[in-house]
Amino acid sequence: MSQHAQHAQVVRIHAPGGPEVMQLEQLSIPDPAANEVQVQHSAIGLNFIDTYHRSGLYPVPLPSGLGLEAAGTVTATGSHVTHLKPGDRIAYGAGPIGAYASLRNIPASRVSKLPERISDETAAAMMLKGMTVRYLLKQTYPVKAGETVLYQAAAGGVGLIFCQWANALGVTVIGTVGSEEKADIARAHGCTHVINYRNEDVAGRVRELTDGKGVPVVYDGVGQATLAGSLDSLQPRGLLVSFGNASGPIRNFDPGVLSAKGSLYLTRPTLMTYVAADAELQANTADLFDIVASGKVSIPIHQRYALTEVQQAHRDLEGRKTTGTTLLLP
Repeated sequence: MSQHAQHAQVVRIHAPGGPEVMQLEQLSIPDPAANEVQVQHSAIGLNFIDTYHRSGLYPVPLPSGLGLEAAGTVTATGSHVTHLKPGDRIAYGAGPIGAYASLRNIPASRVSKLPERISDETAAAMMLKGMTVRYLLKQTYPVKAGETVLYQAAAGGVGLIFCQWANALGVTVIGTVGSEEKADIARAHGCTHVINYRNEDVAGRVRELTDGKGVPVVYDGVGQATLAGSLDSLQPRGLLVSFGNASGPIRNFDPGVLSAKGSLYLTRPTLMTYVAADAELQANTADLFDIVASGKVSIPIHQRYALTEVQQAHRDLEGRKTTGTTLLLP
């Protein structure tokens, strides 16, 4: 159904760089294409990957929007869309890029219809991070009840969801944090053993907690700074899941280290690969909606910024001033 172009507040970058390259622009949004829906956003999720897109670490074609995650209401549908209608509440967490906007068009196959019992704010806070936790725990290394795993940066947005979900699966989490305040937050969300990496030897503590054996898997979204401690925490033939670069990307890695430390495995997965197929995306989000609706996983929203404050939000995220999840509100 045709309508007139709608106006939207959209954050865009014209060159890579620091938070100051993000500009709020007034753009005209056309009618949705045949396979798209138009969505009025009510809440937008802020994720570390957004800073990589902005800085140029993960290059994007310019000029570009930012953001992969939001929730809101369908306001119009393309001619080929039959499973969604105006008024439906939806959320998405795997892009396409451009969520930092009050209104946008997006492929209908890449959004998920929200159950009534999950609010827009909760959905915007949980999609990318929760979908990440789901593939990490169920696919990259399918955890089994009774296992102990190590998670680096347990008080972050992904970490707090991970600790709760692992707990629900009967898995013990050893988590690392950088402050006593973050240690308390991690414990409150189901992290059984907390290691403060600023004053404790991570690998040494992991060995103590596992009777010298080490863990079968380490989940590490930090990158270069934690690489050595992660590898040294693994048991022979263990798996290091390196799924992010919050401290900077791993450079000049020597695979010989994997043999020397016990025939270890290393994988560098991304959510985008795991949910590239529409069916995989919908299976992932269905699982996520179930665990959150069950009450076993709560979504901690610790910071809210207006969309107009996006530069400050990025500064705080990169400055390690945030815990849990951060929302941008259009």
